Amino acid sequence: MAAITASMVKELREMTDAGMMECKKALVEADGDMEKAVDVLRTRGLAAAAKKAGRATNEGTVMTVLADDAKSAAVVELNCETDFVGMNEKFKAYAEKLGRAALAANAADVEALRASTFEGEPVEDILTDAIHVLGENIQLPRATTVNAGGIASYIHGGGKIGVLVTFDVEGIDPASEGFQAYGRDVAMQVAAASPVSSNRESVPAEVVEHEMGIYKAQAAESGKPEAIQEKMATGRMEKFYKENCLTEQAFVKNPDQSINQYTDECAKNLGGTIKVTGFVRWALGETA
Repeated sequence: MAAITASMVKELREMTDAGMMECKKALVEADGDMEKAVDVLRTRGLAAAAKKAGRATNEGTVMTVLADDAKSAAVVELNCETDFVGMNEKFKAYAEKLGRAALAANAADVEALRASTFEGEPVEDILTDAIHVLGENIQLPRATTVNAGGIASYIHGGGKIGVLVTFDVEGIDPASEGFQAYGRDVAMQVAAASPVSSNRESVPAEVVEHEMGIYKAQAAESGKPEAIQEKMATGRMEKFYKENCLTEQAFVKNPDQSINQYTDECAKNLGGTIKVTGFVRWALGETA
């Protein structure tokens, strides 16, 4: 039997908002396995899905850079030691330069970015220069580039969260002011609501299986007939899709509309068609 420490109980409480004693009991039942303990609490109706990890203390910024035609974009995360440097305009300028380097190289990942040059300067030299100028240990943990029929971006909290959303677009210029205003709204939705996927079809099979297992266990606790239990579990799975799939979520600016409905409305106003195809959402420090 694994030893259950006060720090483990505290961590589970922060993840689930469940009571201290319930958290301790769940950890004992799960033999110290944090993920299993979350499932124990959820089965008993004492917790919703666990809050996403991301409590790492890294400072720095997440930066997005959008191409002029809004058909390609890059996102990078640049870390430093203190918030003072992280909010510094020189530091932000280095992050933007690295984002532009990623975009120019169409870098799929941070390794590709670090191996590239930008305007004749090796990316490694840009990083070294940042360290010398700012006087802190600076790390580049991740970077990527996306390409699509249309892309919109949003930065939240001065670089605490960076979002890119990709679209299929017909009959509309994705670089136009109207499309970008719409796209920014959808990107803000991703930042605020942290969806699991863009639509229910793209929810990973293992996530669906895991959630359905929890809902069936919850339904079994009710003691109702199996046919009723199945309906209960299916109903809760539908609720999961509506809360966690971007296009089915209630639009934060107008909860009477889903993102799908808002998309259709904007597409009609702009004289074309729009389909949300995916997104990248990075929170500062979540890789630590």
